[in-house]
Amino acid sequence: MGFALQATAATFLVTITLWFQCAGMALLIHWARIAIPRGMKWLSPWHSAVLMIRFTTVIIVLHILQILLWAAFYRWRCLPSWESCFYFSATSYSTVGYGDIVLPRVWRILGPVESGTGVLMSGISVSALFAIATRLVGAEAHSSTEPGTPEAIPDQRREAVMANDIG
Repeated sequence: MGFALQATAATFLVTITLWFQCAGMALLIHWARIAIPRGMKWLSPWHSAVLMIRFTTVIIVLHILQILLWAAFYRWRCLPSWESCFYFSATSYSTVGYGDIVLPRVWRILGPVESGTGVLMSGISVSALFAIATRLVGAEAHSSTEPGTPEAIPDQRREAVMANDIG
């Protein structure tokens, strides 16, 4: 009975965590598509940095919400205070795992499950930030090398030479 209860709770928590992550990433991708139109000349390095800070802040808030989800379960079933629940959840989710607070024996499998889930959710977030940064760099490069601009002409000549060398 004990393992079945832990497995059910873990499945429920992982499912809700995935739902939060997927919904948050979908909103972030939608926002990035609106905030980073292709070929915009106004997209300076300063604007790119501000956008990356905003996107990163949204991702951090998303992870805090996921930590709070697990902490709420720990408060409901495992630990006596919100402070200890949030602390345990944050150290588990981030895989720091100090071990100064431990779950009751009947719920102890949730800590490793939360750690694995936290690693996977962090990986998804990092890949989203990388994709956004790639798009920002592409937008900057595209806006600075519009056809006919002085900066674009040497690049176009190099491409022509490379094409002639190929075949």
